[in-house]
Amino acid sequence: MPSTPAAQPIISEQSTSDSAPVVLAGATGALGLLIAHHLRQRGAAVRALARPETRNSAEATSLRVQGAEVVTVDYNNPADLARACAGAACVVSALSGLREVIVDAQTRLLEAAVAAGVPRFIPSDFCIDYTKLPEGSNRNLDLRREFSRRLDQAPIQATSILNGMFTDLLKGTAPVVLPGPRRVVYWGSADQPLDFTTMVNTAEFTAAAALDPAPPRFLRVAGEVASIRDLQRAAEAATGKAFKLFRVGSLKTFGKVIKLTKALMPANDDVFPPWQGMQYLHNMFTGLPKLAPLDNERYPGIRWTPVREVLGASRQ
Repeated sequence: MPSTPAAQPIISEQSTSDSAPVVLAGATGALGLLIAHHLRQRGAAVRALARPETRNSAEATSLRVQGAEVVTVDYNNPADLARACAGAACVVSALSGLREVIVDAQTRLLEAAVAAGVPRFIPSDFCIDYTKLPEGSNRNLDLRREFSRRLDQAPIQATSILNGMFTDLLKGTAPVVLPGPRRVVYWGSADQPLDFTTMVNTAEFTAAAALDPAPPRFLRVAGEVASIRDLQRAAEAATGKAFKLFRVGSLKTFGKVIKLTKALMPANDDVFPPWQGMQYLHNMFTGLPKLAPLDNERYPGIRWTPVREVLGASRQ
């Protein structure tokens, strides 16, 4: 992560709320913007952290319009971070990246929260249950596990939000539901239950958890639990067209394909190279990171969006 001069002052615009703010890191990202929106919808004061290069971005402007306080910080400057965390009720991280972000920058953010006396911290997990996966099965989740160990040793109340896969990815990024050939592609069993939650639902639930004075260490949610056969039915209901299942092969074979892909296209500096997404799908298809028990009912009023609606939204 690029460093900025240590002497650069914090630049902020005051929030419209007088309550203790929720500090939001990664606020200008897609998930961060949604979390900020739902925090404001719940009447929370939001202190959105922005790097100097994003302070005048369209995303930062959107945050200000919503009534958030935008604070410019250098993630390499502990004093900046500590001042930004001062007086907060909770620090929420929606940061995205590799080791320098998920482990290093989040550790500095955590240390700043502890130094400022913030009572609660929500890390940037937002994924399948990595606590049930073996080390080495997923690079990005290994980084989250590493940070989680640091978080568990800190004198602060921590809560991780686990939501499975973002349902939104089924509209194109995740090569599972293919509208062109009308196929639902999978490895292993077509009956393995899988967890899906939209980014909007994840953000709404995270906002509620950030305002909860005593949430547990882990909160697990799924907008819909669906097998490959369920995805087939959802795609047919959304499009009015027949979809066929296409089993590529066994999970063992899938693992070999992942290793080969990584060898041919390492792209180790990319956050989401092709083999990383393949690792995520492999993890899900094994059933190991299946979320249980689910905490969907903890915060009433959230309407969980089913897969069918997400797939229908992309219908031409």
